[in-house]
Amino acid sequence: MRALLEVANLPSGALEVLEPAFVHESAAREGGIPSNERLEFLGDAILGAIVAGWLYANYPDDKEGTLAKRKAAIVSDRSLATSARRLGFSELLHVGAGERAHGGTERTSILADCFEAFIAAVYGTYGLEPARDFVVREHIAFVDHATANLADSKTQLQELSQERFACMPVYREEGQGPAHERRFTATVSVNGELLGTGSGPSKKDAQQAAATQALTTLQARV
Repeated sequence: MRALLEVANLPSGALEVLEPAFVHESAAREGGIPSNERLEFLGDAILGAIVAGWLYANYPDDKEGTLAKRKAAIVSDRSLATSARRLGFSELLHVGAGERAHGGTERTSILADCFEAFIAAVYGTYGLEPARDFVVREHIAFVDHATANLADSKTQLQELSQERFACMPVYREEGQGPAHERRFTATVSVNGELLGTGSGPSKKDAQQAAATQALTTLQARV
């Protein structure tokens, strides 16, 4: 933990206030102690705001749809877990015996939640600026921001839907106009909720537009 505090540029006295961020619900149930779930909830929102602000400042020419794609890539469970592993979170995680037996300390979703909980713990103890500095220096700086490496909207929405809701997006399309001027409109729902609508000259284009809008809707809730 002390090595992590040095990386995060935090005083060593922060050990006690930051340790709850590493308590998974499985360990909390076994030990009768609070889990990091509430911290994860707060950290998710703080992370979203920090990333959105950083993208807004660093990509002034990007449109909203591209910014949403960049944000989704930065705050995805896969991306957060990669940073968590690099920083040694796996060794600090407290998980239950059953979870540990099944490799829980290396599970992407658990590491991502722990990373968000840690951000919340830093924010709650030291304020927004130390939390922002940590996110920018130890997470955003390690993400590949090349546009060519950004997943298309449908792929990102699928990953986000599975991460948040454990379900797949559902698309519906309809075409209008004569064959030579056919135009399609698509809607996409996640977990039973209509989140996006889009149109285009093909079903694929309409679905991509709908997925982009859905991503924007979901990211606005972070």
